Amino acid sequence: MQQVTINFSILFILLFSVTSCNKPEEKASSDKKTKNEVLVLGTIHGGHLTDSVYNIDYLQKLITEINPDYILTEIPPKAFKTAMDGFKRDDSISEPRTMRFPEYVDVIFPLSKKMKFEIIPTAGWTKYMAAERGAKLRAIRQDTSRADDWAEYVKGNKLSDSLYLASGKVNNPYFIHTNEYDSIQDIGLQTYNTLFNDELGLGGWENINIAHYWNIEKALEKHRYQGKRILITYGAGHKGWFLKELRKRDDIELLEMKPFLDAIE
Repeated sequence: MQQVTINFSILFILLFSVTSCNKPEEKASSDKKTKNEVLVLGTIHGGHLTDSVYNIDYLQKLITEINPDYILTEIPPKAFKTAMDGFKRDDSISEPRTMRFPEYVDVIFPLSKKMKFEIIPTAGWTKYMAAERGAKLRAIRQDTSRADDWAEYVKGNKLSDSLYLASGKVNNPYFIHTNEYDSIQDIGLQTYNTLFNDELGLGGWENINIAHYWNIEKALEKHRYQGKRILITYGAGHKGWFLKELRKRDDIELLEMKPFLDAIE
């Protein structure tokens, strides 16, 4: 009986040692092979219809070059079905919220007919939230006791805008996808956030980004370790906020946009 016990113990130790030696190497290898690649594409919404460079044709070439498996969009989940149903039926977009974004109407939805990516709606926006935010901002602007707050908000926006104009790179897709661009946008946005976020409720800057990112996180978790390429498309002002959160994840590989921009030049 004693001999059997000793052999069993030795066997257990050997098995544990072998497993312990192999497991980290196998896990590292698995992670390296299956991490999703993630890119954040900053859009300029209506500006794509008029800009001489960062226009609809440019976006089509860029997204084709990126060749994503999933595109996470600034479309609310509740609006997406209506938009997609209309597109399948009429080959056009009639859903009001989605119609505001030419990057979807003129680029991503049409590209979905010849590419194999899946469109995933992730916007936290709601019509009620937007209406409430607008009403509260109007009330703040008209409140004489809040004149200093409003003046500081306007000053932050003007400073941000002036630095952007001074860069000489307005709507330049290379510049939009830099940390410098995010820092310039952050000047006005953080002033806005500090002054009004809590007061604006769901429509506050930090709050709406949290709502957007909660849906983005759900999509990232659902497709975790699939070895896919995921493209996140939002207004460029959101890009810095999202990148800050995405850099905290160890299950994805964040890709720079520059190599893809270079490829279509």
